[in-house]
Amino acid sequence: MASIELKNIRKTYEDGVTVIDNMNLEIKDKEFIILVGPSGCGKSTTLRMIAGLEEISGGELYIGDKLVNNVSPKDRDIAMVFQSYALYPHMSVYKNMAFGLKNRKVPKEEIDKKVKAAANMLDIEEYLHRKPRALSGGQRQRVALGRAMVREPAVFLLDEPLSNLDAKLRTEMRSRISMLHKELETTFVYVTHDQTEAMTMGDRIVVMKDGVIQQFDTPQMLYNHPKNMFVAGFIGSPQMNFIECLIQKKSENYYADFTYYSIKIPNKMNDYLKMYENKNVILGIRPEDLSIADKNDKENVMELYVDIAEMTGADYYLYGKINNEKFIANVSSNQNIESDKKYKLKIDVDRIHIFDKINERLICD
Repeated sequence: MASIELKNIRKTYEDGVTVIDNMNLEIKDKEFIILVGPSGCGKSTTLRMIAGLEEISGGELYIGDKLVNNVSPKDRDIAMVFQSYALYPHMSVYKNMAFGLKNRKVPKEEIDKKVKAAANMLDIEEYLHRKPRALSGGQRQRVALGRAMVREPAVFLLDEPLSNLDAKLRTEMRSRISMLHKELETTFVYVTHDQTEAMTMGDRIVVMKDGVIQQFDTPQMLYNHPKNMFVAGFIGSPQMNFIECLIQKKSENYYADFTYYSIKIPNKMNDYLKMYENKNVILGIRPEDLSIADKNDKENVMELYVDIAEMTGADYYLYGKINNEKFIANVSSNQNIESDKKYKLKIDVDRIHIFDKINERLICD
């Protein structure tokens, strides 16, 4: 088993473009770490540098206590699972899984034992003599996982392994990979652009933008205490609503004022807002922290004009406008809600986030 440490890692291509700049990251032994971010943020490049498939331009990379900058991929004790499965089409499932071990001159009996044990764990025993073309996408991905498993690596690297699967299979495979991590007790580093995958699978999540780590934390901390507007908007579905507002003090309380509305800010935030009095900030409200107001709600209420009301069963997703600004609410479906109508929404002010307008960093939540 192995920890992974990136010290001041940099990746610059021959054309001078730097995609990773001064990255520092410590991954503990047996952790399940997710690298997440939009396309082009550098997450796959980071994974490929850990694997040894991309040359490191600067810094130091350790797997366990070993500096591996100049160590070839085959000697890093890692196994990689790709988005494309990368199976040999002319070989059976059994031979695909055994291929790496056979090349390493592992005894035939040991190969057979390891392949069958992995197939049993992944529930693909009945497919061992089939060719990959006879399998579904989910089955092929399990074969790719099994091929990596039989090597018993210290580190598993997974590069968007579920992106080619449909929604139902993705959900099934998320659970299977999470269970696999628990059973193998091995370090997993997993790349995805899907924040739902990140939130449901990772022990900790690395949120990246433009080659820079924005926040590295548990799913709960990322959701409840995002460090900046990028993380707040990226984590959570639908994404957080952002409203520019003016911080004003009235009596002993602070308020966030915008157009026709004034939101009373909880007293726990007072000390953070002293320097922002009479200044514009960004108010962040998650769609799920809104509810349909009742007739007794007078404070912290806004009116939403609903363009589209999507019922998902237990909830409605309401897409509309407040003061001509786009706004999304996620409310209970215990009452009928229609499009092209106005509804008053109550804000759970204990759940709001306030960000600096200039640097977009969190002020308080």
